[in-house]
Parts: sequence; structure tokens; C-alpha cells
Amino acid sequence: MGTDPEQQLSSLSAKKARVSSRQCALSRTVLPVSELVRFALGPDGSIMPDIDAKAPGRGVWVRFGFAAVEQAAKTNVFSRSLKQRVRVPQDLAQITRTRLEQRLTGALGLARKAGQLQTGATRVKSAIASQTVIALLTASDAAPDGRRKMLVALRGSAQEQQVPHFDILTSTQLGLALGQENVIHAALTEGAAANSALLRMENLFRYMAPANETIDR
Repeated sequence: MGTDPEQQLSSLSAKKARVSSRQCALSRTVLPVSELVRFALGPDGSIMPDIDAKAPGRGVWVRFGFAAVEQAAKTNVFSRSLKQRVRVPQDLAQITRTRLEQRLTGALGLARKAGQLQTGATRVKSAIASQTVIALLTASDAAPDGRRKMLVALRGSAQEQQVPHFDILTSTQLGLALGQENVIHAALTEGAAANSALLRMENLFRYMAPANETIDR
């Protein structure tokens, strides 16, 4: 006797829900994987971030956020979850941030090669005027006056409400990612590579931001 199609769909839906959610080892709450970061046990017995969640073996999931990962490292929830002694770097939260930054800078480089990233105040303002900008980037160490002028240009455009503004990388980090000495202002413009970079930028922002902080738009 065959299985009821409705039962099959219900079973598949339940399985999909289990796959797309995991328990946070720190809070013991079940969350969507988009709100978690996976950690895997390396060959040397150390816990390291598995940003893409593709490392083999058992993993430990922790709420996606610098403070949560920092607390997880301090209390060593990893040994409890894996039921064995593991080595946890004291700076695990910073290591995770660095991995996220590396993913972002790599994506920014690809966006530049695809012609979907503009740098320099003049080019960025031109992109804003053409209404093709999907994200505005300002170096975290930019001068306040330069930052203000760029935001004024954005607020004067029709895209003001749709374009997020980020200042989570230094001018040196932006420069290295884009093959230039220093970059103060940059803008992502429409395209697949830019969308990928924007997603990684939003991830880094969420990781570093306090729970009640939202992206500046």
C-alpha cells in the first residue's frame, strides 16, 4: 500500500525544517542556520570556524555574533557539545571575524573585476547620481567631513531609502581588497558579483553589531 502524498509532503517539510535549523550550543535554543555559525574540530584538536558549514565531521553551532562566540569560547561549550576535550583559541571570536572579513574582501575584489564597484569620491557620487548603487562603503577611519559629504550626496538621491551604508572595513583593508593603496569611499553597483559582496557585508555587520543595531539606510 502506497504512502499518502500528504504524509510524504509533511515528512519532507519536517525534514527540511530540521536541516535548516540547529540548536545553539550556548543558549540551547533552536535557531535557523542563517542565525548561527558552525564550528568544526580540526585535525589538531582545535575548534575553528567553519563559515561555509562544509567541514566534515560533527560541528557545533553558536548564535551568529561576536559576543555570543566570545562567550562560547570562555565557557567552552564545544567540549560539552562534542563530549570530548577540545582546544579553544581564546581569540576565537576575532578569528571568526577575520574569516568573515576575508570572505568580504575577496568578494569586493571580484565585484571590482566585474565592473560593479566604484572607488573615489567623484566616481562614487557619479554612481549615486545614476541610481545604480546598491551599497555605499566608507572606510572606518575616514575623516568625518568626507563621510558627511558622501552621505549628503546619498540623501539627495532618489535611492536614499534603499541604499545601505557600511563603515566596517579600514581604508587599508579596502585598498588591499581592491588593489589600491588606500580606499576611503566605494560603492557597489547593480550586478551578481556586487550582490554577493553585499550579502557578505551584511553578514559581517550582523556579526559585529549589538543585537539591537540595524544597518544604516
